[in-house]
Amino acid sequence: MSTTPDNAVRAYLADHRDAFLADLGQWLRIPSVSADPGRTEDVRRSADWLAAKLAETGFPVAEVWETEGLPAVFAEWPSGDPTAPTVLVYGHHDVQPAAREDGWHTDPFEPVTVGGRLYARGAADDKGQVFFHTLGVRAHLAATGRTAPAVNLKLLIEGEEESGSPNLPALVTARADRLACDAVIVSDTGMWAEDTPTVCTGMRGLTDCQIDLYGPDQDIHSGSFGGAVPNPATEAARLAAALHDADRRVAIPGFYDGVIELTDRERELFAELPFDEDRWLATAHSHATLGERGTTTLERIWARPAAEVNGIGGGYQGPGSKTIVPAAAQLKLSFRLVAGQDAEAVQQAVRDWVADRLPAGIRREITFWGATRPCLTPLDHPALQSVTRAMGRAFETEIRYTREGGSGPAADLQDVLGVPVLFLGISVPSDGWHAPNEKVELDLLMKGVEATAYLWGDLADAWRPS
Repeated sequence: MSTTPDNAVRAYLADHRDAFLADLGQWLRIPSVSADPGRTEDVRRSADWLAAKLAETGFPVAEVWETEGLPAVFAEWPSGDPTAPTVLVYGHHDVQPAAREDGWHTDPFEPVTVGGRLYARGAADDKGQVFFHTLGVRAHLAATGRTAPAVNLKLLIEGEEESGSPNLPALVTARADRLACDAVIVSDTGMWAEDTPTVCTGMRGLTDCQIDLYGPDQDIHSGSFGGAVPNPATEAARLAAALHDADRRVAIPGFYDGVIELTDRERELFAELPFDEDRWLATAHSHATLGERGTTTLERIWARPAAEVNGIGGGYQGPGSKTIVPAAAQLKLSFRLVAGQDAEAVQQAVRDWVADRLPAGIRREITFWGATRPCLTPLDHPALQSVTRAMGRAFETEIRYTREGGSGPAADLQDVLGVPVLFLGISVPSDGWHAPNEKVELDLLMKGVEATAYLWGDLADAWRPS
């Protein structure tokens, strides 16, 4: 649908590829490890570098935004068209820790290109996928003859994603007026495989907790008192055993309230993916699949809610025996949520379920560590269709759809800004996020650049939000 000419985009990218990769190499050399207090100044240096490069790209606004922790970068480039959609691109400029002794073949902060692959910490997660937007927007302008993007383009590149984004919700809330948009594009994601380009349509949410159970005021003799007083370790085990029913569905009343079920079309699209269960099990270091009856493995990890026991403990754990009724026990649970579920309602359902199952004489404390809401964009949303078309033009093949089973900061943007979240990324599983020898496939990286060059014109042509 977009009028951006393919040949002009590809010619521009061919002429500017080397300079683009040289600039990316400079950024990758900055060890912006947010988890390491000794790298705080490097994270700041990374933010300053990116803001300067975005200004050089042409963004009339490029600012470093301070937080209670590490800085984010904001940039804005108005289109000049008052009816054009406003799009916010999200990514992050911090990276995971990395050291040669972790198993890297080369210095993780000295980029090396071998066989069409660029090796460096952050090459895929997420500097490479953030930076392709700089060349993409320039290609979009060059190919169309425009002096500003076809959409009102904004970027928010945070500096703490690899540390859990502790200050992102407060930043987005405080700056909501500056970040106001019609859609968010997340470029911190990947594809199914090199030969199967995909677009992610949603992520599960998360809420997790610790349940502390208390019985006797101290450990007591199991001969003198066992069988006659409640045992908190036994009750922790009973809770864990009661978490699922015989069909492996979560047995907490009200847990499934509001769940948006998969459509037949979505199930068909999942089934079209070349999923190899044996290979998936090897990646999971597991020996069999198990989950909710009547669902496939992909449906379970992408589109169904789940509950897991993350840890259970209590009583004597040392060598040999110690015949006691312990004074306390603990149970750690996590709940993955899907579209339609409300995290606060799930938390209350868990509290009620625990209260209903415990006998008199067992005291409880339940601590929840916040929540990440799920996000989902319908397949027929016009902005998602623009992303799909842009990816299809770049890869010259049919684009399929996935979801993500994990959770991320995208839901914070969706909640505060009240807009759909879309995903555009080109990383593949072999890129080794968070692992030694992280890399990005250079041909795929340039496909990401190309897709963004098409995307802005397609969005402007296809979608005029009210």
